[in-house]
Amino acid sequence: MTSISNVIENFTGFFTTEKNEILVAKIWTIVQFIAILFVISLFFRIVNSIVKKITVKKCSLQIQYVINKIIRYAGFAVMVLTTFHRLGIDISAILGAAGIAGVAIGFAAQTSISNIISGLFVITERTFKISDTIEVNGTIGTVQAINLLSVILKTFDNQYVRIPNETIIKANLINYSQFPYRRVKTELSVAYGTDLRRTEEVLLAVAKNNAFTLDDPAPSILWTSFASSSINFTLMTWTKIEDFGNLRNSLFIEIDEKLKQENITVPFQQLDVHIKDDQTTTISELEQSIPPTQSIEV
Repeated sequence: MTSISNVIENFTGFFTTEKNEILVAKIWTIVQFIAILFVISLFFRIVNSIVKKITVKKCSLQIQYVINKIIRYAGFAVMVLTTFHRLGIDISAILGAAGIAGVAIGFAAQTSISNIISGLFVITERTFKISDTIEVNGTIGTVQAINLLSVILKTFDNQYVRIPNETIIKANLINYSQFPYRRVKTELSVAYGTDLRRTEEVLLAVAKNNAFTLDDPAPSILWTSFASSSINFTLMTWTKIEDFGNLRNSLFIEIDEKLKQENITVPFQQLDVHIKDDQTTTISELEQSIPPTQSIEV
C-alpha cells in the first residue's frame, strides 16, 4: 500500500515541480496546436467533399478543379496563419512585409500571373474540355489537363506538350471535338478533255459507298479552278469525328482505284520547250530543269 502511495506522490510531484510545470505546459501547448491543425484540416476536407458532391453534377471538370484548388489553398492559408498566431508572431508585420515583397515578386512573375488570369478565362469560357482534340499554333493534340498556368496536350505522336494559358487566349484555337461531325476535303484534279459530269458521278458514288461516309449531309463536289494543265476540284464528305482518319485514308485508296478503272486521267505538270538553233543547252539539262510530276493531294 505504501509503495502505491509513493508512486502516486511521485507522479503528482512531477507536475507540481516548477521546472516540470513549464515542460508540461509546453507539451500541452503542442498538443493543443496539433489538435487545432487537425480540426482545421478535417473541416476543409469535409467542406471539399460536400462541394465536390454539389459540383460534380452541375459543373465541368475544369470548374471542379478550380474550386478544389481554392479550398485547398484557403485551408493551407488558415493553417499557416494559425501557426503564426500560436507561435506569437505578429501577422500584421508579416503581411506588411509580404506586401512589399509581393510588388517585387509581381514584376518578376508577370508571365506567371498573366497565365493564371488567362487560365481562369480558359476555364470559365469553356472553349474546350478534357479529352477534346484541339489545335493551337499548328500543334494538334488531345487535352489531358487544364491547369491554372497551362494546358497539357497529348499529340497523336504520343508527345507531351505544355501550352501556356496566355498563348491559348491569344492564339487562334480550333476545337475539332466541339461538334459530332467533321468534313473531309479531298483536293483533286483531272486533265482537260475529261468528261466532268462523268467524273463527278463516279467520285460521288465512291464517297457514298464508303462505310464511314454520312448520308446527311450528302457528299458533294466543288469545281474550283482551271489550272495550266488541269481542272481542279474538291470532293467534300462528312463523317463522325472518331471516323475522320478512317474515311480519309480509305477514300484516298478507293478514289485512286476508281480513277484507274474508269480511265480518268490525272494530269501531270506540262512544260513546252522550244529549242533554237543556237541553243547550247543539252537535252539532259532540259530534263533536269523540268519540275517533278504533280501528285494528288488529299
